[in-house]
Amino acid sequence: MSRWLRPVLSRVVSRVGLSGAAREPQAKFGLLFDIDGVLVRGKTPIPAARKAFHKLVDSQGQFLVPVVFVTNAGNCLRQTKADQLSHILGVPICQDQVLMSHSPLRIFKQYHNKCVLVSGQGPLLDIAKYLGFSNPITIDSLRESYPFLDMVDHTRRPKILPSSATDLPRIEAVVLFGEPIRWETNLQLIVDVLLTGGYPVNHHQPASYPHIPVLGCNMDLMWMAEAHSPRFGHGTFMVCLENIYKKITGKELKYEALMGKPSEVTFQYAEYLIRTQAAQRQWAEPIRTLYAIGDNLMTDIYGANLYNRYLQERGSRVGSKALVQAASGVPVATVSQEEEPTLESALSFPSATSCRSILVCTGIYNPHREVPADTSRSVTETVFHGHRDFRFDPALVEPGHIVDDVSAAVDLIFQLEGFVQQSGPRTH
Repeated sequence: MSRWLRPVLSRVVSRVGLSGAAREPQAKFGLLFDIDGVLVRGKTPIPAARKAFHKLVDSQGQFLVPVVFVTNAGNCLRQTKADQLSHILGVPICQDQVLMSHSPLRIFKQYHNKCVLVSGQGPLLDIAKYLGFSNPITIDSLRESYPFLDMVDHTRRPKILPSSATDLPRIEAVVLFGEPIRWETNLQLIVDVLLTGGYPVNHHQPASYPHIPVLGCNMDLMWMAEAHSPRFGHGTFMVCLENIYKKITGKELKYEALMGKPSEVTFQYAEYLIRTQAAQRQWAEPIRTLYAIGDNLMTDIYGANLYNRYLQERGSRVGSKALVQAASGVPVATVSQEEEPTLESALSFPSATSCRSILVCTGIYNPHREVPADTSRSVTETVFHGHRDFRFDPALVEPGHIVDDVSAAVDLIFQLEGFVQQSGPRTH
């Protein structure tokens, strides 16, 4: 096991249900599953989901291959999502197999001790503190301190203005976890914070630019629930925020970081979780191939293909550097043995060399609608539903395979990898 992985694994990853010992035949691939539109529609399980996962576990319910659930949801803790998945799929899932859109925020330690405003719904303070933030403030608590800032809903307007303002610390960053319930309140107060340098009761100062840092999670414009058509996602809320800010200031809203699919950091984190599962099994051979199964071209497929491009380019750079060093006799630079390995370091050294995308037809994707070949016409919101800061690239929204559902996806992967399903324990 890599010296980068061993200490971090012991600190942040608890035991995952994986069968077998070090001498067992091992798979050389890992699976990344989207949830909404692949395994469920809202709270309704997709029939193929249980069938698919019964193929992935042994008679004791232990996974035969490393599996991570990569969701852009951000309204709950990982353990809560793991419990939901265990109930839906009928197999035991632990929180270390779940990657929420906000999970990469753990590595943004430069913000953990700052006063941050968090937007979304669910147990926001619990989520923020779990991720490492020591001083989060919710939109609701900000509104309670300054009720006169929220004026859209006439029934919630304060009848008497407070005699003195509550003394809150300066807000130093904004974290967007997911779509809120009261969009007008969140939009108003976030814009107030951005235009006042973190003091929302002060006068707006549009000339103050750049604004305080904004970290965004979950860029899904739409997602698939029980309705026949997609529903608004957090990406739609972000479009509103970006356009309101630009309309007021004439400037672009800037993000310090974007995470959740299709961002590379999310897939780097997912690959790391796959690695830790293989390490727990004491497998000698590294996981080289990842399969990402999703229903959304603009997040699941785009993200998997973008990460695959990163892995390919990284492999070329590493290979070229090794050739130069071999020819020149210059030793490979190493990190001091005394340096403490970190999660950030572990994310930088993937074992995977490829990430293959598989699109299912049970969610957002409509198999009867095609992306126009003329890309000059396709860079519009009617076709490119990706985030503003991601460039439309036809190659990145081209899935490696298209199948009917997640069960068919698992069958395809078994076929591609020669992973044989037998009456007894499966072998590779």
